[in-house]
Amino acid sequence: MTRVRIEHDHATELLKRLSNRIADVIIGKKQEIQYIIAAMLSEGHVLLEDVPGTGKTMLIRTVASLLSCAMGRIQCTSDVMPADVTGVSIYHAPTGEFSFRPGPLMNNIVLADEINRASPRTQSSLLEAMEERSVTVDGTTHVLPKPFLLLATQNPLQFEGTYRLPEAQLDRFMMRITLGYPEPEQEVELLSRERSKDMLENMRPIMLAEEVVAMQREVRQVHVDAVIKQYLVAVAVATRSHDAVRLGISPRGTLAWMTAVQAYAYLQGRSYVVPDDVQSLAVPVLAHRIQLKSMNRADGTAVQEQVIREVLSSVPVPVQMSGQGRGRRA
Repeated sequence: MTRVRIEHDHATELLKRLSNRIADVIIGKKQEIQYIIAAMLSEGHVLLEDVPGTGKTMLIRTVASLLSCAMGRIQCTSDVMPADVTGVSIYHAPTGEFSFRPGPLMNNIVLADEINRASPRTQSSLLEAMEERSVTVDGTTHVLPKPFLLLATQNPLQFEGTYRLPEAQLDRFMMRITLGYPEPEQEVELLSRERSKDMLENMRPIMLAEEVVAMQREVRQVHVDAVIKQYLVAVAVATRSHDAVRLGISPRGTLAWMTAVQAYAYLQGRSYVVPDDVQSLAVPVLAHRIQLKSMNRADGTAVQEQVIREVLSSVPVPVQMSGQGRGRRA
């Protein structure tokens, strides 16, 4: 891929257009759209957890349609095997050689629909791609294209035919997002307008893969003040001693949180992180990473999110930075 440089004004305009075009299809979910774009900019993956019919798959397909990137889709069921996901080596008798036939993971944007309906073995086949950005088939490692973004949907665990995602795999998702039902007036608007599928067919990409990669490089340069880093760690440490928590936020979770807030600040047009960025992303980045004590597991997601909010309210918020650079992106 050609290495390109993107000017900050052009990046700001592209990200604004991307957000607005997604919002044209997915009504009333502007904050969730911001989360997904921030995850993309920080090279993270997203798990959308909700009941069927709330627009999870449509949201992901809309993002893919607006980026000039190759998309792969995995419809997860109990009989999907790891080779169906990663690809397989095919033997050619005339030449006596094997050739690699890539699976849907070998794309820029991958939709893993209803990921928790796949067997644990198939779920684990995604780990290398999520962490190492590669897949290994028959001892040969194949590097995934850049950018690479895995967007997975998940049904609530009480639904029939679902498997619990392993903690190690949950930890590889930068964010877990719940869309929820739309407000009544938003649902009326949904009924009154053009079908989302028709809108999707008429969409044209507004951002190149090379531009996404260039923005990801810029995100790494967003300044995180030492005071902000101390705040991140203080919140993570507080989760480890919460009464409802068996295992708190790991150092990997703290690092993912910092990377996500860098991207969120970049999305807002700043070259530095402020406490509001940290707080805005605390629940989607941290809630799925804590393990509750057995007495609280029945409530699942709601309790995890409540714990993060309680911890945030108990840790003092920084009021003064030690030396941040004010202004927009350079």
